Amino acid sequence: MQAMPRPAPVSAPTPALAPFTAALLPALVMFTLGLWGLDRGTMWRDEGTTLDVARRSLPEIWHLVHRVDAVHGLYYVLMHGVLPAHPGEVALRLPSVLAASAAAALVAALGTRLARPRVGLWAGLLYAVTPIAGHYAQEGRSYALVAAGAALTTLLLVRAVERSGPSADRRAWCAYAAAATGTALLHELAVLLLVAHAVTLLVARVPRPARRGWAAAACVTCVLLLPLFVTSGGQSAQVAWLVAPDGAAADRLLRAFAGPTRLVLVGQLLLAVVALRPPWSGARRCAHSRPALSLRAVALPLLVVPPAVLLAVSQRWPLYQDRYVLFALAGLPLLVAAGADRVVRGVGAALRTRPGDPPWPAPRPWISRGRTAVAAVGAAAVGVTLWWQLPLHRHDRAFGHDRENPAAAAAFAAREVRPGEPVLYLPLLARRVSLAYPAGFRGTRDLALARSPGSSGTLYGVEVPPTELRRRLAAVDRLWVLTEPPALRQARRAGQGAEEVKLAVLKREFTPHVTYAVPGATLRLYVRR
Repeated sequence: MQAMPRPAPVSAPTPALAPFTAALLPALVMFTLGLWGLDRGTMWRDEGTTLDVARRSLPEIWHLVHRVDAVHGLYYVLMHGVLPAHPGEVALRLPSVLAASAAAALVAALGTRLARPRVGLWAGLLYAVTPIAGHYAQEGRSYALVAAGAALTTLLLVRAVERSGPSADRRAWCAYAAAATGTALLHELAVLLLVAHAVTLLVARVPRPARRGWAAAACVTCVLLLPLFVTSGGQSAQVAWLVAPDGAAADRLLRAFAGPTRLVLVGQLLLAVVALRPPWSGARRCAHSRPALSLRAVALPLLVVPPAVLLAVSQRWPLYQDRYVLFALAGLPLLVAAGADRVVRGVGAALRTRPGDPPWPAPRPWISRGRTAVAAVGAAAVGVTLWWQLPLHRHDRAFGHDRENPAAAAAFAAREVRPGEPVLYLPLLARRVSLAYPAGFRGTRDLALARSPGSSGTLYGVEVPPTELRRRLAAVDRLWVLTEPPALRQARRAGQGAEEVKLAVLKREFTPHVTYAVPGATLRLYVRR
């Protein structure tokens, strides 16, 4: 009897969505949102600090970070190298836009590697349209760069675990250690990423070679970061204004990550819960039976562990600010996209199979088109999320909505303060307005300044002692005073004597003549009684 020929197995269809496309589209969306309203005509105080420090020479930056702001030292050096000779707000913020675009692409790459391209596409797009990601994409500080570095480090972790096999791949773990070190040098609290990755490896139950490789890389990273930890530990007075966070702080962080609007918040949380429902195998297997991490084992610790650790530590040593854990945001879009994919696959499984189908079905050309349509529908759903939260994005970019508008104060000074007239900054750190916008104060005389910020290795300069300050004030009959009321209240609570001297002399010997107030600052002309 002649045997029936066995049908040749049909090769797996080519994925309808290429991994490159899945990463490119979120990057383009994030870049477009980042450029929208990038030039708002003003900057807030920390951005002004970035601009001032980046314009200093490298020896002056080195001098500064030994005394203050060591946590941002590498970021200042990078900005010194990339900013043009006469930078403005756009040039200051453009590196953050590019970094946020890279972060969106890396989140998409993570979703593609841990699941499938459409999961990566949806996760990357969700990251790009989240208002808090767009906010820090337009801020001239290090947080968008840290988020990109954390996503890259997580992707390298997945790659290194997959390459571990019977023996650890040293090059993969070296790349992981380099990325983790660079990310933490941009902001030292990004070292909490190592804690999240430790939980990931514990949950996934990876083989011993992978655990040894990670432990060696983490130890190298911590040793390299030790000088930064020691230096910044001696500068803890910089964060003395922080207070222990409460439950409201955790709630605000959740809403910032999952969406401030209720509909988006509930929808994202429900899909994340779907992604976390069992069955949940701790680890999957990639080609050649090598270990591989599951999406949930990566995303959940990344989302939960860094904020939880920082919130807990801050009960004793207040260090918490939501921007310090921005890099943890990447975990939520991954879970939401995985939950959406799980719903789609569940519905598809219920509709796909029919009784009597042959064991080796013939190729169906519409399968690829159907997958493309599903990916497009998911992307359209993310677009609806963006539209629903568009007022938040618009408000974030609206001119003058910030609590500070130093550009307006500098513009008024350029119009009203005559060359050679004395200016007094109350308190000392109000000088940051003139440092961020020096053109508005060109030709004026800084009455209290003893040493400039660059030469003194400080952020705002060193002022003369109270005795000399009284002598200088006695010699003027007309005086402009730039005041930052919130900073002045903080300085008075701290008992800073020089600020009390300024206030006492102004109250006793001068009277206000002209006042110009903007959000966060007041420029007032005083004349002698």
